[in-house]
Amino acid sequence: MGRTLKKELGQRGTGRKSRKQEEPQPIANDASERPLHRVKKSLGGKIRQRIAKRKSGLKEVLKKKKKTGVIGGSDGGESNEDDQDTISHEGVTAGDSNGGDDGQDKDDEDAKSTPAAIFSTEDAGLSTDSEMADEFPSSNDEDSDSDSVELAVEKKSKKLDKLKARDEKLAEDEMKETASAPETIYELPTAEQVAEASHDLQTVHQRIQEVIHVLANFTKLRQPGRQRKEYISVLQKDLMLYYGYCEFMVTKLLELFPLTELLEFLEASEVHRPVTIRTNTLKTRRRDLAQALIARGVNLDPIGKWSKVGLVVYDSQVPIGATPEYLGGHYILQGASSMLPVMAMAPQDGERVLDMSAAPGGKTTYLAALMKNTGVLVANDVNKDRLKAVVGNIHRLGVRNTIVCSYDGRKFPSVMTGFDRVLLDAPCSGTGVISKDPSVKTNKNEKDIQRCSHLQKELILAAIDCLDATSRTGGYLVYSTCSILVEENEWVVDYALKMRHVKVVPTGLEFGVEGFTKYREKRFHPSVSLTRRFYPHTNNMDGFFVAKLKKFSNKLPAGIAEEPPAANVNESVRQSGESSESEENME
Repeated sequence: MGRTLKKELGQRGTGRKSRKQEEPQPIANDASERPLHRVKKSLGGKIRQRIAKRKSGLKEVLKKKKKTGVIGGSDGGESNEDDQDTISHEGVTAGDSNGGDDGQDKDDEDAKSTPAAIFSTEDAGLSTDSEMADEFPSSNDEDSDSDSVELAVEKKSKKLDKLKARDEKLAEDEMKETASAPETIYELPTAEQVAEASHDLQTVHQRIQEVIHVLANFTKLRQPGRQRKEYISVLQKDLMLYYGYCEFMVTKLLELFPLTELLEFLEASEVHRPVTIRTNTLKTRRRDLAQALIARGVNLDPIGKWSKVGLVVYDSQVPIGATPEYLGGHYILQGASSMLPVMAMAPQDGERVLDMSAAPGGKTTYLAALMKNTGVLVANDVNKDRLKAVVGNIHRLGVRNTIVCSYDGRKFPSVMTGFDRVLLDAPCSGTGVISKDPSVKTNKNEKDIQRCSHLQKELILAAIDCLDATSRTGGYLVYSTCSILVEENEWVVDYALKMRHVKVVPTGLEFGVEGFTKYREKRFHPSVSLTRRFYPHTNNMDGFFVAKLKKFSNKLPAGIAEEPPAANVNESVRQSGESSESEENME
């Protein structure tokens, strides 16, 4: 009836929730402004949880001691009393431990009587440090959890350390046993055994490894009564059979490399070198070119720290020689090793430079880019058909300071001289580019190498004669080949040192192997060590040789016949310019 009457009168009574709710109080910014009973309640709850936890821990300890019989008689009673004292000393009160209403009412009365007692150590039953530990999360309770986690991690780490130490000990023991155990003597196979296993390449490869192992420690592992040349003969035949080389080439390689390095070279020569391109700095930058090619689906990277214009191409979704950037002359396909002679030459702006064997034009256009299309660059090649590629690359890459001609390099000093720098990438046997031309394995012999060496000696003398020793900035010759044979490299440089007033200077290349100063019975000038050799198994590029010479006198050594004087390059250039102007006027 009451509710109905209130509804009829339009009045609404207070509900159950409304009766229980207290009047809203303003939020206190400071702990001292907060209601005392709320602060005390929060502190009391934390204290009770802490006390209960400690109580349970102490009870477990006491139970364990009783079970083990440590507590007994009068001593046990004393210990129990001590434990009870410890519990009371931790701030345990009857009201707090029970968690009943009496304890709560007592807290409220204390808070009303003494407001400052909230922060006192007596009412809380704890020390100041304990209160601070309750207020902040960096308490011992929270640290205990992290300690347990750290202990688990430490246990795993210690376990791994033990396993590692055990493995290292086992490996060391095995190595000691292997070192102390007497090595078995390898017996050479007979001719019949070699003939039977000739079709099994796996057996041949295994025999190659075993023979090389014996030759590395021949005095201990050789078969009694066998000579070293017999092992070498077996190894030579196996290498010919396994890698497909002729006897002459295997003999040359055995004389050139140590046995372990020989296998690395042979294996590397079976693999093609990565495709590399050179940025044409006359038209673009390497960064812009890389971004454009990556956008077309080309996977590439910088070729190395030693080059600022080279890029190595791993794979491409488009033909790398038919992209718009290629057709626009932004880059050229060029091997990494063929960039090295131009870098060693380091032409300067405004110089007179000769590229004596220019085809197909990769080095010529690189020289023009380094010269920034200034000065005069003469590109010569004896083969007129190959000069077509030179002319095409010059036009495509935007080179404007180059004159193309076709003369025999040996007779070029009679055409023009007075160059500041000359680059001679001499024709050679191609023993450094076997991965490109596998026919080198079988079609080379001693006469071919002697023929190439003789031609190279004539060309290097002619290139030196084309230089001007009085040049302020130059007088340098860079001699390079794509061969690894000494007869075509150090031997030719040493011959030039004897026949002309030149000296070997550093190439400026920070990597590569030093040239030989001793080879079998031959002894070369000590400065030949400044030359550089590059191998496919060490530098992942084609085998190459680079030497840099400086001419310090235009006179010939005593006893050397002088060549007929040639026209200076300045006069030749002036005459060619006059002839071109006259032709334009006639047109």
